[in-house]
This record gives sequence, structure tokens and C-alpha cells, in this order.
Amino acid sequence: MSYQVLARKWRPKSFDTLVGQEHVVRALTHALEQQRLHHAYLFTGTRGVGKTTISRILAKALNCEQGITPTPCGVCAACQEIDAGRFIDYVEMDAASNRGVEDMAALLEKAAYAPNSGRYKVYMIDEVHQLSGHAFNAMLKTLEEPPEHVKFILATTDPQKIPVTVLSRCLQFNLKQMPPAHIVEHLTRVLEAEGIACEPAALRHIAKAAAGSMRDALSLLDQAIAHGAGRIEEEGVRAMLGTVGDDHLYALLDGLAAGDIHAMLAVAETMEARSLSFDSALQELATLLHRIALVQFAPNAILDAAEREKLAPYAEGLDAEFLQLCYQIAIHGRDELGLAPDEAAGFGMALLRMHAFRPASGNEPAKVGAGNTVPRSAPPPRPAAQPERANFAAVRTAPPPPQAPAVAPEAPRSAPASAPSAAAADDDWHALVARLPLTGMVRQLAQHCELARLDDAQIALRLAPTHKFLMAHQDKLQAELARHYGRALKLEILLADTEGETPKERADNVKRERQERAIAAIESDPFVREACDLFDASIDESTIKPI
Repeated sequence: MSYQVLARKWRPKSFDTLVGQEHVVRALTHALEQQRLHHAYLFTGTRGVGKTTISRILAKALNCEQGITPTPCGVCAACQEIDAGRFIDYVEMDAASNRGVEDMAALLEKAAYAPNSGRYKVYMIDEVHQLSGHAFNAMLKTLEEPPEHVKFILATTDPQKIPVTVLSRCLQFNLKQMPPAHIVEHLTRVLEAEGIACEPAALRHIAKAAAGSMRDALSLLDQAIAHGAGRIEEEGVRAMLGTVGDDHLYALLDGLAAGDIHAMLAVAETMEARSLSFDSALQELATLLHRIALVQFAPNAILDAAEREKLAPYAEGLDAEFLQLCYQIAIHGRDELGLAPDEAAGFGMALLRMHAFRPASGNEPAKVGAGNTVPRSAPPPRPAAQPERANFAAVRTAPPPPQAPAVAPEAPRSAPASAPSAAAADDDWHALVARLPLTGMVRQLAQHCELARLDDAQIALRLAPTHKFLMAHQDKLQAELARHYGRALKLEILLADTEGETPKERADNVKRERQERAIAAIESDPFVREACDLFDASIDESTIKPI
């Protein structure tokens, strides 16, 4: 007897054995029990989720010799012939190869005749979206008012290509992709029935590679059995699929957290030597970064306590904003692999980007992994004297000391020490923002603020209401200011229109003035003016860049 592949051998024969489509099974079961039978059904979904399987079960439920029932017997002649594909009143038509109006006209002509041996004639049109426009128009009238003995079942992976006139005549069911847990559970039952030993971790790799398709999962299981000579082991499945193991992913994370680009590139070289998929590596790395971000912001979303405990050190050791940036680099790096000189170069460049864009400041080293100390980025060294730490305090308490007693004039003492001018305070805030090692949205917050007041325990900043969304980063700015002054400092941000010029506004003004000066210099150049007059030309100001 010839071998039958697992995807065909274990195709469900009844609604009870169908996996992962409970919402469709519930609706069809109730309709069959109450005899509320529609004349046309449309099943949509990706490949291998059960569209053809459900249509065959529905055909058996309609033609079972025991009567219309949601639980066909499976032993009568009608049930067995439908399972074997030789029931004369159940027709499966492939719209990809029978897409013309002539094919549709021939089908509709046969539909007018009564069933030969069954209760209903059931026409199943697979990939119905590939029918031509004329074929769709030819079937509209029959699809809306078919003979009493005819049922239409349409299946497609691309429902957007089906005319709305057809959609409105059908009951539409959207079949979901299979969750990995359901796939693993079903594969386990299949292997137990087949008497084949396996490692549970290997089935998880197969379920992930199947991408929601049960048929793909069973086909991969067939391949894994052949690859492992009758035994399914995790290492063999990973080698067969070319997937990246957790050891490579966590080695990349360790190097990323430690700022060790050489260790990260060494992992990439190991993957290249083993011919592992770099596209899959970026996908798995993005998935792992997503799980770490969940631990940072919503740890209860990770149901597996062991996984949560394993990821917790990385969640503590990696800056949240940097983690989001790495996730973006990973997912966009997959799109750029095809544009790179080769996939190894594209993957290496993605790692270099993650390392290059790491934040310039951070906290003390954090413990990551099994006893590994991973330092976070250290702030750049400050000058030994660190005069900027006392900028605001010096303005409020005393005039600046003379730099050279022999030549410097005596500092004026007319203004009270506790009431600095607004201009001086504003200038100091601009200078401080330029010196602080701020990055990302925290720097944006500081640049859009102006100083309102400052004392030993509190600093108040004024922020325009249009930028209030930046207040989400207030705690990080407060921590950086407290670290800068070397004392506990509470930051208060007042939502009000700014009275002076913020660092962002000043930077924009400086940029605009430089651009205007560059344009004026070009326009006043004698050679440029002569060329414009000679050729009746004009200057494209958008191409002028100040130097």
C-alpha cells in the first residue's frame, strides 16, 4: 500500500475533529440543527486553515443517508464517497484553471438537473477570486436564486478581489490562522497515533514555521520525520528549517546590552557558517525585543513565569527607548536584506545600526543573563571643575568671581543676588540643555521648555500646551537634572505659553538666519547674477545649504 502523507491522512472528517475554527463550526452546527440552510457560503482565509475540509464536512452533513445533521455518520455510501472524492453530486472546481465564462456556463447548466444519488448538489469553487469578471456576472442570477437542490460553497484566500455583488449573496465566514498552541497540540496527537517519539521543543519550531497553516505544519512534520529517520529532535528540526536558536539570539542580546559589537558580529559569522536564515534571525530578534518590551511595560502579559524571569534582567538592563529603536531597526532590516550586497552584509549592518544608535547616557551596570554583568552606556566624561553644576545657583546667590584680579573689573552688585534677570536665567537654561547628555524624546522635552524658577529643592519649567505630549518623559528629565546638580530636585512643568525663546526656537532661528545669509550671499555674487541675467535663469533656494 502506498504511503499517504500526514496532511491527507489526518484531514478532519467531522466538525468534532476540526481544529481552531470554533466560530465557524458553531454557526454551521446551529444552522444544520435548525434546518436554516443558506444556498451559498463563502469561506475566506490563508492557505491550510480548513476551507476545503469544512466544505467536504458540510457536503457530508447535507447528504448523509441518516438525514441532514451536524454529525454525519461517516460510514454510509454518501459520506465515504465524499471522503474518497468520487461522490457524483459533490463537485470541486478549481477557479484558477476554469475561470472563463464558458466554464461557468457549463457548470450552471448542469446545476439545473436534479441530484443523481444525493440530497443536494454541492458545488465547491476553490480560489473563486480568480474567476474572470464575465464569469462572475454569469453566475450572479443563479447564485442569488439557485434551484432548491443546489448549494454553492466558495473558497478564497483573497476576498478583496471578489465583487461585492457576489459577497452580498453569500454567508461569509473568515477562517482564522491556527494558533501555535493548537498546532503543537494537534501534532502531538498525530505523533502519538503514529507512534513516533519527539521533543516538545521541536514541535514549537514547526508550529512557528507553519505560520498559522495546519497543512503546512503537517507537511513540515512529514519532512522532520524523514530528516530525523523516524525521530523528531529539536536540533534536527532547527537544522532542517534553518532557524536561529535561542543561544544565538541571547548572545546577540548580551552583546547589545554590553555594547560589545565584536561579540555581536561574531554571532553573525557563526550563523553564516551554519547557513542560518538571516531573515528569520531578524524576525526572531524582533519577536524577542517585543517580549522584553512587554516585560518592561506590561509584565503580566507574559503568562509563562519562566520566560518572564529570563527576560526580566534584559528589561532592566536595556533602556526602553533604545529597545524600541532596536525593534524598528530589526523589522526594517528585514525589508532591506534584498537590497543589501548579500544577506550577511544586511544583517551585519542592522547590528551595526543598533550599536551606533545606542543612547549616550545610562545608569550603573545591570545584571543580565546568568551572572553576566552588562554595563549600560556611561555618560560622557565631564570637565574636572564642572562649573555648569552651579550655573543657576551662582546667578541667584552671588555675582561671578573675577577671572584675573589684576585686570578684571569688579563685578557689579546693584542687582539682588536672589533675583537674577530673566535673560541670564534663560541663557543658562539654553547652555544647560546643550551640555546635558539627553537623547530622544527627553531632549525634545527640554528643548521646548523655558525656565520659570529654580530653588534648592525644585525647578519649574514652562511648556507650551501644544507640546504637552512630551510630559510623559518628565521623570527622565528630572532624574537627569538631579544627577547634574548632585542633589534631589523636583521638576515641575507648567503648561502655559512661553514668555521667552526656548532652546528649540533659538536653534530654529539660528538655522533660519544662516540659511537667509547663505541665500543672500549667493544672490549677491556677481558671477551668479551675471549667469542669471545671461540665461534668464532663477535661483532654486531649496538647493542652497549654509556651510
